[in-house]
Amino acid sequence: MQLVFASNNKNKILEIQSMLPEIIKILSLEDIGCLEDIPETADTIEGNAILKANYVTQRYGFDCFADDTGLEVAFLNGDPGVYSARYAGEQRSADDNMDKLLSALSDQNNRNAQFKTVIALNIKGTQHLFTGIAKGEITSQKTGNKGFGYDPIFQPIGYKETFAELSLEIKNKISHRGKATQELINYLLKNS
Repeated sequence: MQLVFASNNKNKILEIQSMLPEIIKILSLEDIGCLEDIPETADTIEGNAILKANYVTQRYGFDCFADDTGLEVAFLNGDPGVYSARYAGEQRSADDNMDKLLSALSDQNNRNAQFKTVIALNIKGTQHLFTGIAKGEITSQKTGNKGFGYDPIFQPIGYKETFAELSLEIKNKISHRGKATQELINYLLKNS
């Protein structure tokens, strides 16, 4: 089975491919010749995942899946949420985003947060949504050099390490993306 993953984020592609059984191969946007930036103009995480999946299916004709992820911080009423990638500006700098968030929480005791991933799957003319949530808290400083995005400042519940300190194997089992991807895999294996 071959599916397009509506992403050119090489970190995400590697993370997802490492979770998939061998019978499911994914193609990136680059692999299908989609070099444009797909608009992410929805005001929800679900909405952006749907926009990206529909864009690929409608313009390129492939069965595909797309994900969108947001970091929702309790003290900030769920922000940065759908704007997580651009929290500190359109340059989409992970370091700038983390610095801005650490500054916003500098004198706060409530550092509770959760990552939320929604995967939209378009297959055989139908659409399915899969959601994964990882609860934790924002640390007071960046730690670790694995992963990407906010991983160096997110410490999942039950762990002393940040996502950026955990092995990919452990992270894939407990992360938001890992949980949503497992739901996707279960669906594909059951319906293939």
